Amino acid sequence: MSTDATSLTAQDLEFLRRPLYGFLSVAGGPLPPQPRPVWFEATAEGTVQLFTGPDTLKVRRLRRDPRASIVVAAPVGERERWLSVAGRTTVEPDGAHDLAARLAARYWDLDDPARADDLAGILAEDWVRVVIHPEKVSRYAF
Repeated sequence: MSTDATSLTAQDLEFLRRPLYGFLSVAGGPLPPQPRPVWFEATAEGTVQLFTGPDTLKVRRLRRDPRASIVVAAPVGERERWLSVAGRTTVEPDGAHDLAARLAARYWDLDDPARADDLAGILAEDWVRVVIHPEKVSRYAF
């Protein structure tokens, strides 16, 4: 296990580009933390981003205390591997719809009419992007 990194490696980015669920925890929440599964995207700049509603509890908490972490693990049946990214966040008003469309294409088969309708519903809503700027990256691979 490595816990001294402050940025994502090329191997980390390759792992994070897979359609895996991340488990997001934000500061200022209940103790113990209550992670929530989220879709996410690792960017070429080394940040991790997701989309959410502008008035969600997580956004309200992040506006008070911008710290968050996301943990991503390999699925059952693969060798054990996980990655944790913690850092300060920014809540960005732009780019959330494009991100939602990219993530839907990554996680869903958009040739399925039901999923295409689901995406249309998502794109009809208001969203913001939450961007995690890594300050600590921990990883384990067996």
